[in-house]
Amino acid sequence: MALKFNDNLLPTLPVMEDLPVDRIIGITSTIPIEIVFAAGYIPIDLNNIFVCDPSSYKMVEDAESAGLPRNTCAWIKGIYSATMKYRIKKVISVIQGDCSNNQALMEIFQSEGIETIPFAYPHSKTDKKFLQDQLVRLADGLEVDYSKAEEMKERLDAVRAKVHEIDRLTWVENTVTGEENHIWTVSTSDLMGDYAVFEGRAVRFLKLAHDRESIQHALRIGVVGIPPICEDLYAFLSSIGAHVVFNEIQRQFSMPYSTETLADQYSKYTYPYDIFSRLEDIQQGIKQRNIKGLIHYVQSFCHRHIHDSIIRKNVQLPILTLDCDRPGRLDGAMKTRIEAFIEMLR
Repeated sequence: MALKFNDNLLPTLPVMEDLPVDRIIGITSTIPIEIVFAAGYIPIDLNNIFVCDPSSYKMVEDAESAGLPRNTCAWIKGIYSATMKYRIKKVISVIQGDCSNNQALMEIFQSEGIETIPFAYPHSKTDKKFLQDQLVRLADGLEVDYSKAEEMKERLDAVRAKVHEIDRLTWVENTVTGEENHIWTVSTSDLMGDYAVFEGRAVRFLKLAHDRESIQHALRIGVVGIPPICEDLYAFLSSIGAHVVFNEIQRQFSMPYSTETLADQYSKYTYPYDIFSRLEDIQQGIKQRNIKGLIHYVQSFCHRHIHDSIIRKNVQLPILTLDCDRPGRLDGAMKTRIEAFIEMLR
């Protein structure tokens, strides 16, 4: 597989044009990639190739030109355009436990001749029978023995352990920036489509991070909510003296738990389930990482925006709610609000 590399050893995207089209499977959200890898396919997170594309803003406009409503989340429009741009022929769509628009998006893909494979998380994380049935059904759909996926879990656990160490260095040793933490953890959704290359790069990055001086920012903050679509949030926070030591959902992508089976692993993963599972994780992160304030990132037209009031009611810390629509840089008004929030925390 051909991959783009950069000098600071961060995870990067595969060169899509160099991948075998018949082995690519696009994913609309974090799914059990163990099954995809075990079946010999290459999982590609459509969110990642959208938001990292140099023309990501235009991709949103292209989706609107194709008929997607303006008042639809930009991530949905980006997933659509990424699938079209790279001529992806097969997509696993999370139709329960993620965006409520994925069902309709899957039908749009079907109308375009794209093969779609539905995957649903249970309404309750305790419903392991439903989850197990979905795992087996996905394996059957990809024509792989389910036991091979459980074996792949052991291999990927070792890869993810490197990212857990990168996360630890962020808040314990303070040698990894919040932006680096964000990129590493968010990239675990598909492991760059090649877990061996991803692991090798993580090992090299860890050697680099262990030799660094500690970040001297005194103000420790967390970012909760879905991964931000704005490209310079972390760099701006760092420039004004804030160290992001907790990226809630991105950390969840890395499966930060010790589990024996895939059903256990994906029942502990908080993102697809109720807000109260997430709140427990957030509260633990605040206490463990000595966090002084939170930025709650919310995406325009996303149903998860409603959770903001529940988070505010249950988290006894100052919270700045940051609402963005399309990819791009922070505008002046957003920067002013963030600066005022950080100054208030001081």
